[in-house]
Amino acid sequence: MLGALAELERVQTQILERISKLELSHLSQNAKLLPSSSPLTNGDTNVDVESRLSNILRSNGVNDFSFKRVASDYYDWPFESRRDVLGAASVHHLCKSIVLVNTQAQSNIIDCSDRKNSKYYVVVVQYTARFNAETVKNFLYTLNDGKISKKKFNLRLAPEETSIKLTGYEHNAVTCIGMQTDIPVILDEAIVKLNPDFFWLGGGEVDLKLGIRTCEFINFVKPFIVSCSGT
Repeated sequence: MLGALAELERVQTQILERISKLELSHLSQNAKLLPSSSPLTNGDTNVDVESRLSNILRSNGVNDFSFKRVASDYYDWPFESRRDVLGAASVHHLCKSIVLVNTQAQSNIIDCSDRKNSKYYVVVVQYTARFNAETVKNFLYTLNDGKISKKKFNLRLAPEETSIKLTGYEHNAVTCIGMQTDIPVILDEAIVKLNPDFFWLGGGEVDLKLGIRTCEFINFVKPFIVSCSGT
């Protein structure tokens, strides 16, 4: 019995991966793109990622931010060491951006054109917090006035290949700034409550980190602010 269930789960996973690849292929042709702010498609290959993202931030009214390079083994360090090298106020100010896919979205939802009911979302959460997908599911259900069944919301971590193609950034480098695709962003409410209101997240390259004033991040990115984590 257990063997049969495991085999069924394996087959379902393969089917979901195939569907994701097909949708991603369609998305790359039809999704809303940001060529002026994309790290891969803006046509100026002579400008490094830090300069490119700095230009995007400043041109959108963000002035209180900082980039810092870190060692190649940064992710092997404890949070306290990462905090110290970045000069972060606390370990709770260390955050990450993760790409989620709605695996149960309606068949006509294949891209990010509808912020309220997108196939993909980027969620920004603290490293010290535990992401709660169920709260995002409930939020999206309410956001759509209950007109879409809760069964049609099932947020899961997107495959790495999908994340890279959508954002233009590799694992541990994902940031909400200058993504390849205009993916709706969800910012965990716990980050908004941090004091001081300046947090750190990926900076477009694995060894590059971006610190940014929370209010300026919100004004520019215009994320949904959702309480979606616990400790």
